[in-house]
Order: sequence, then structure tokens, then C-alpha cells
Amino acid sequence: MYIPAHFAARPDAVGDLLARPGAANLVTMTGGGLLATLLPLVFEPSVGEHGALHGHLARNNPQALAPMQGEALVILQGPDAYISPSWYPSKAEHGRVVPTWNYTTAHVYGGLRIHDDAGWLARHVRRLTRLHEDGREHPWSVDDAPDRFIAGQLRAIVGVELVISRIEAKEKLSQNRSAADAAGVVAGLRASGQEAGAAAVERARAQL
Repeated sequence: MYIPAHFAARPDAVGDLLARPGAANLVTMTGGGLLATLLPLVFEPSVGEHGALHGHLARNNPQALAPMQGEALVILQGPDAYISPSWYPSKAEHGRVVPTWNYTTAHVYGGLRIHDDAGWLARHVRRLTRLHEDGREHPWSVDDAPDRFIAGQLRAIVGVELVISRIEAKEKLSQNRSAADAAGVVAGLRASGQEAGAAAVERARAQL
């Protein structure tokens, strides 16, 4: 990943991306070329030196069947947004501005393990469900479904565990703009309903 020094992600930002429950792209190289799947992942910090990402694939997914070559890659994505030059006060001053795109992303590399053990899969699915059901008025639990049905669902998937070897991360959040231009970006994003993007720019500015 191309990471200019002023866009290098802070360690706490990387930690937030890893810990935030969400979906990410798993990319692997096989003898037939690249394969990719978008899937929900859970960060497990206790595995290996840098932690691991746990997920699952449909058993019939070619990515679960094809032997992998080299490391796997998971692409995590934080808030992203189009940035209009019209939000910059400097546009009125000199006009030397162009559109850009703000984003936070991490490329997570590591060896990929496939888990076909029903116990591992059951624990993973329960944890993933709890993460996304927590805080709901009527949270759904795996125990709400019949045991036989759940057993059949587990037989239809395989677990994947990316044991992290290295992470390349970038926060491109208007750090290269003046304080006035950055404030204009925050106002523009909020006005267009993009609160997460606005908050990300504010956090990045606070670190400068």
C-alpha cells in the first residue's frame, strides 16, 4: 500500500478497525488466480504475535476448496467519502483545489488456516452472533433455533483463521489541508449526513 508519512494510520486507529465488528474482503492466491469473498470477521487478539481474524465461508465456495499459495490478505475499510473542493475556504482564495476521497483502510496479511471442526465453528458462530445482536431489544441467540437445524447449518460452512503477520494501514482524512479547509470538510460531510466521515476527520486533526 502507498502510505505517505502524513497519512500513516495511528496504532489506535488500526486497533479500532480490527476490533470493529464488520465485513471485510478476504483475498487469496490460488493456482487458478486470485479469489475474494466479502465476509464478517472477528478479531481474536490472543492468537499468535499480532492476533488473528476469524470468519467462515460456505463449504462450496471455491475459495474454501482451492489450495492457497503464499499469504492471504484481508482488506478492512473504515469510513470513506467523496470530498468536494467547494467545501474548502481556499477555493475562494486561489481556486487551486481538486476533488479527493477520504478513507481509512488496513491491509492485513497472514497465513490462512481452514477449520472444519464443529466445535470451533459453533464457538465462532456464537461469538459472531453475540457481537452483532448485543444491544438489541430482542437479541437473537443460536439457541433460539432447533439444534438439528443449527447442526445442518454448521455442516454447510468451514471456518477461516487469518493469523496476522503484518498490517499496512492508512488514514487519508484531510491531514494535508489547512485547519480551515479541514473544518470545511467536516461541515460539508455533516451537512450531507456523513457523520462517521466527519468524526473521523476531527479525530485525525486532533492528533496533528
